[in-house]
Amino acid sequence: MRIIASLKIASRALRRNKMRSLLTMLGVIIGVGAVIGAVSLTSGATKQVEDQVSNLGENVITVFSGNFTTGGMRGGWGSAPTLTLEDTAAIRLLPHVVAISPEVRDRAQVLANGLNWNTQVLGESPDYPQIRNWDIASGSMFSDQDVRTLAKAAVIGKTVADQLFPNENPVGLTIRIRNLPFQIVGVLAAKGFNLFGQDQDDVVIVPYSSHMHRITTRTFVNSIQVQAENDKVISLVQQEITDLLLARHRSKEQDFTVRSQLELMQTVTATSRAMGFLLAGVAAVSLVVGGIGIMNIMLVSVTERTREIGIRMAVGARAADILVQFLIEAVTLSAIGGAIGIAGGVGFSRLVAYLKDMPTVTPVIWIVIAVVSSAVIGIISGFYPAWKASKLDPIDALRYE
Repeated sequence: MRIIASLKIASRALRRNKMRSLLTMLGVIIGVGAVIGAVSLTSGATKQVEDQVSNLGENVITVFSGNFTTGGMRGGWGSAPTLTLEDTAAIRLLPHVVAISPEVRDRAQVLANGLNWNTQVLGESPDYPQIRNWDIASGSMFSDQDVRTLAKAAVIGKTVADQLFPNENPVGLTIRIRNLPFQIVGVLAAKGFNLFGQDQDDVVIVPYSSHMHRITTRTFVNSIQVQAENDKVISLVQQEITDLLLARHRSKEQDFTVRSQLELMQTVTATSRAMGFLLAGVAAVSLVVGGIGIMNIMLVSVTERTREIGIRMAVGARAADILVQFLIEAVTLSAIGGAIGIAGGVGFSRLVAYLKDMPTVTPVIWIVIAVVSSAVIGIISGFYPAWKASKLDPIDALRYE
C-alpha cells in the first residue's frame, strides 16, 4: 500500500509541472531515440549487405589465377594465367566439394534481332547456377553434353534479353558472339546489381569449352568457382584447395589466390557493426546528459518541496517512504522518456528507410537494452536527490520557507 501511495504522490508531483517534466525527459527521449534509430539503420544496412553477399552464391570459394614473381616483377591475382582445367578436375575430387565451375571471362559485342549490345561473356560449367544460387526464369541451363561437344548454346541475363529481345521470349532464338551463332537455351532470373555495383544480369553464359575453343583460343581459365558442402567446412575446403594446387603447380611460391565468401561476409558485416556501435556510443552520451538533467531537476524538486517533506514526516512518513517517492518520480520520468524514445527511434528509422528505399531492422535485444538503460539511469540519477530528501530533519523542513 505504501508503494501505491508513493506512486500517486509522485504522479501528482509530475503533473503539477508538466512542462518541466517534459523538458527533463527530453534528454532521455533524444538519447534512447538516437540509439534505437542508429542501431536500426545500421542493422538494416548490415542485413542488406549480407543479402547481397548471399546473392553471390552460397558457401562459395573462388580460386583466382595469378600471384607471381618473375625477373623482379611481382603481380597479384589475375596477373598471370596459372589455373587449368586439370586443376578444376582435381579440385572436383576433394571431399565436401558439391559443385565446381571453371570460369573464363571476356567482353564482346553481341548481335541479335537487328540489335547489338556490349556485354560480359562468361564460360562456365552447368553447375554455375547452383553455385551462384541463380534461378533460370525460362528455358534451362546447358548440359554436360554441351560442354563435351563444344556446343554453341547460351544462357543470357535479363538485361541482355531486354536489350536484344524487347517484349519477346528469346529461348530458341539465336545470338551472335563474335560472329558465331549461339542458340539461346535459357534466360536467367533477374538478380540486379551486386555488392560492387555491377549489373549481374548483363551477361551471356556459354559452356567453358565453347568459350575456350570457339570464342577465344586459350588453355588457362581466369578463375574456378567452388561450392562447399556447407558453411562449416568452407575453411577446410579452402585449405585443401591451397594444399592441392601447391602440390600440383610445384611452385616455390603460391601462384594463385583462394578467397571465400565467408571472408567477404565477415569483412563487410564487421565494418557495418563497428559503425553501428560507434553511432550507438555517440548517442549513448545523450543518455548520460539526460540522466544528469533528471538528477538536477530532482534536486530542485527536493528544495522546492522541503516543507511538504517535513509535513509528511511529521504525520508519520518514514525516511524510506520519502526515498521511495523521489526514486519513483525519477524512474517514472526516465521510463516514460525511454518509451517515447524507443517509439521515436523506430519511427525515425522506418521513415528514413522508406524515403531512401533501404531496409531497417530493430533488434529486440537493443529495445531491451534501451528499457533497462532508462530504468538504470532513473535509479542512478534519482538516488542522490531521494536520499537527500529522506535525510531532512522534520523540524528544519517544517521551518523551511
